[in-house]
This record gives sequence, structure tokens and C-alpha cells, in this order.
Amino acid sequence: MTISAAFNSAMSGLTAASRASGLVSENIANALTPGYARRSLELSSNLVTGRGVQVVGVTRHSDPVLVANRRAADSAHGSASTLSDFHSNLENLVGRSGSVNSISTRLSTFENKLLTAASMPDSATRLDGASAAAKDLALSLNKASDGLQASRTRADKSINTQVNRLNDVLQTVQDLNARIQSVGTQQGNTATLLDQRQLLIDEINEIIPVNVINRENGKVALYSEGGAILVDGSAAQLSFTPVNATKPHMTVGNGLLSGLKINDIPVQTSGDNTAIRGGTLAAQFEIRDVLSTEAQQDLDAVAQDLIERFEAAGVDPTHIPGQPGLFTDAGAALGSPTASGLAGRLALNAAVDPSQGGQSWKLRAGLEATDPGAPGDATLLKAFDKALTDARAMSTDRFGTGALTAGEVSAGLLSRVAQNSNSAAQTLTFSAANKTEMERLELETGVDTDAELQSLMLVERAYAANARVIETVNGLMDTLLRL
Repeated sequence: MTISAAFNSAMSGLTAASRASGLVSENIANALTPGYARRSLELSSNLVTGRGVQVVGVTRHSDPVLVANRRAADSAHGSASTLSDFHSNLENLVGRSGSVNSISTRLSTFENKLLTAASMPDSATRLDGASAAAKDLALSLNKASDGLQASRTRADKSINTQVNRLNDVLQTVQDLNARIQSVGTQQGNTATLLDQRQLLIDEINEIIPVNVINRENGKVALYSEGGAILVDGSAAQLSFTPVNATKPHMTVGNGLLSGLKINDIPVQTSGDNTAIRGGTLAAQFEIRDVLSTEAQQDLDAVAQDLIERFEAAGVDPTHIPGQPGLFTDAGAALGSPTASGLAGRLALNAAVDPSQGGQSWKLRAGLEATDPGAPGDATLLKAFDKALTDARAMSTDRFGTGALTAGEVSAGLLSRVAQNSNSAAQTLTFSAANKTEMERLELETGVDTDAELQSLMLVERAYAANARVIETVNGLMDTLLRL
């Protein structure tokens, strides 16, 4: 080997060692960086001269199976967390069993106040207490209904935010595809661009679970789990129109709420066949269009049961058919069919509400009574209590079959909400554990700092050896020049 050949080989070795040390330091520095994949240097012998080494490129190490499994866990956890938050909030709205602010406790308090007033029907204080308890019961259903609609409005706004973010990220993925193709064609290093694209795909996947399909020149196509094209050459455009506030009667079916379109084509947003199933976007649609609607129906059923119990014939002898009873639909008698959102409109009859100019003695004398009547007569107060404790059939079996008392209806509501909340919490716990495990497995294939430090020691030795060769060549050259 000539002196020049030895010098060129050593210089190529120094260049390769320098590049390798840079990669090792980059790996160690980014060991905890999300989306970063370990790099390694690809080397080969110099095919032009046949001597020395040349850098072929940089390899980015990423296991597609582990990444896919981790993404599936991410999207499942995002969906479970969103749904669990909704159920937990609903449980807080209706109250937990035994809570002083629960609908069931408010009903029990009202029953007790009626019995207390019946034991001393001439006491204005006790009658006022019964009226206040009835009003608190109505307000608890109002609050639950209003809170439910607030959750529904938040879901609608969240859908809009996620759709806007998706449009931005999908466009960025399209742009990164083009840049990766351009840089790769010029034999440039695309690892950093690939890291950026992986982070964006992870973000998309949490909103809508995706399948990643590799295309030519480093590009990828993205399809949702339900088969919708999100990116394939060009990015899809999603469209959605939010509302300022939702109301119980507003649905996608009657056109008062917006559905979702992909490239101006309407897509199903709920059920097993939706193109966006899984992830946080589908969860928000389920909250807005399914879970909130069902919960509102449950609240309305409780409110309807209360109104019907006191509008029933024979409960209040002074009651005029067609006129409101003790509980009203925003001051009116219960209509048929009942409009959605009854729980939010439930109100105590103003005739017995002192704060609205009414007289609490009408709880004793009758809602349509014109005079207080006999102050010691507790017949109507006992009839009102009996109306609550009598078992009657309901129009829905969601709280149980057969005839139910008012207490059993409210207890059934709380039990149903608590059961759904517990089930959602269990699903969240499982998905969180699965997500943690998938992240751990992916990290195991990531940057191992111990291994990188060992590699750095090998690089150091290679660098020193090549430097020694150059030093020797330099000595030889000096000797030749002295001859």
C-alpha cells in the first residue's frame, strides 16, 4: 500500500468515526425525547478506490409493530379517558347515593318534610319547609339537566377544535411527505423529518386511529381504522360546524347539530360502522349524540314521573283537569307528547311557592283552594306523601320493571349513572395500564444509553487508531523529505 493510499484510508476512517461519535451523542441527548428513534451509521468499503471506508447513510431504527400496538393503546386510552370524564361528571350532577345533594336525597328530604308538616298542619314554618324541599328537588333536576347540556356543548366545541387541528396536522403530514421525498432523492438525512412525521401521526392517531401504509420514496398514506382516506398523496379536508350552545331537542337528525364531512362527503359518526371509530373524536360524538341524549331521557323520565304523580286524579280534590299539579312543566301542565328537556323545565307550582307570591298553606288546603280551610286538616299532605310512596308503572323500563315508587325511580337513576361511571372507570384503568406497557416495550427498543456509551468507546478507539496511522504517515513523509 502506498503512503497516499494509507493516508486516504485513515482520513476516511476519521471521517466515519467523527460522524459516528456525532450520532452517538445525538442518541444519548435525545434518549427521552418523544418520537425520537435511535440512529446508527451505515458504512461500506470505498467502492471507488477499493480502500478505506465510506458513509452510506444513517439508519433510523423503529419497530413498526411496536409503534402500531402503542398507537392502538394511545387511541383506546384517549377514548376511555374522554368517556370516563363524561360519566364521572354526570354522576356528580345527579349525586352519588347517600350524598346530601343527590336527587334521591332531595326526594327523601321532601317526603320527610311532607310528613313533618302533616304532623302539625297548622304550622306555617313546616309548610314553608315542605315547599322549599319540593323546590330544591325540582332545582336539583334543573341543575342536572343544565349540567348535562353544558357537557354536550363542550363536546360539540371539542369536536370543532379537533377537526380544525386534524386539518392542520394532515396538511403538515402531506408537506413532510414531500420534503422527505425531496431530501431522500438528494441522498440527504431524513431521520429528523421522520421523527417529526411520527409525532404528528401519533397526534392524529389519538383523535382518529390510523393505519400507516408505506409508499415510495419514504412517503406514507394514512387511513382511518374505519377505512376513511386521511392522507394519500393529498390530505383530506374535514368539515364541521359548531353551535354556541346545545339544547335537549337539538340533534343531527333534525339538522340542528352538525355532522362530520370528509372531503364534503358526510360520514357516520356513531356506532360500530363509523369511519372514525375509536379515539377522542368518536368519543366526543358519542357523548354529544348518544350518551347525553340517553341521560337526558332518564332525567326527563324522573321529572315526568314526579309531575304525573301529583296531576293524577284523586290526589288533590281541588285540582282541575288540564291544570298543573304540584310540579309543573315551566308553570304549565304536562303536555302530550312531552318535549325533550323536561327535567330542565321542571318547576314547583307557583301557587305554593312563597318566593313567587304563592301560599304554602295550599299544600294543606289544595292548589286551587281560595281559603286556608281547617288548619288542623292533614289529609292533603298525607295524600301528597302517598303519591310519592305509591308504586306506579312508568313509560320506560330503564330504572327497573314493574311498578315503582318515586324513591325507587330516583334510586334507579342514581344506580344506572353510578354503574356506567364505574364501568367507564374500569375501562380507563385497563387502557391506562395497556398504554403504559406498550410505551415501556417501545422504549426498550429505543436508545440504550449504556450501549451507546460502549459504542462511543469503540468509536474512540477507531478514531485513535486512524489518527495513529496519519501520525505514522506524517513521520514517513518527514523522513522522505529529509533524504
